[in-house]
Amino acid sequence: MKTMKKILLSFIIISSIITLTSMIQPHTLLLGEEYDVRVINSFRDNSSLPLVIWCTSPQGDLGGRALQEGDDFRWTARIELWSWRAEYTCTMKWELKRKRFEAFKVSRDSDRCGITKKCSWSVREDGFYFSSDEVYWTKDFSWL
Repeated sequence: MKTMKKILLSFIIISSIITLTSMIQPHTLLLGEEYDVRVINSFRDNSSLPLVIWCTSPQGDLGGRALQEGDDFRWTARIELWSWRAEYTCTMKWELKRKRFEAFKVSRDSDRCGITKKCSWSVREDGFYFSSDEVYWTKDFSWL
């Protein structure tokens, strides 16, 4: 009988957590969902000067890369109970320009990344473009 009470209590607690998470978020997130995040160097004719990128996650440092034209930096963002507000930020440097941006933000991107859960960024000379299918790109912001 005690085992059944523990199981029932555990079920109620887990259900309550899921319900609270859904109420806080304007959209439904499932714990353990994964998103493919990709940042692409889409510059034209910059082979002599790479795009330098350094990213961090809620769990720590994702590392950095020097991306030549067409190269990318990718990772998987995983939604956990404690990270529903998580932000994955990257600092980009090219020539004298420097920009820090949120490459993945749960509250902003969990819906717009679509059913494929693909969140791609195309970094260009005039700014940063977002796409969930790598076909249609929308400019989100400029370098400045």
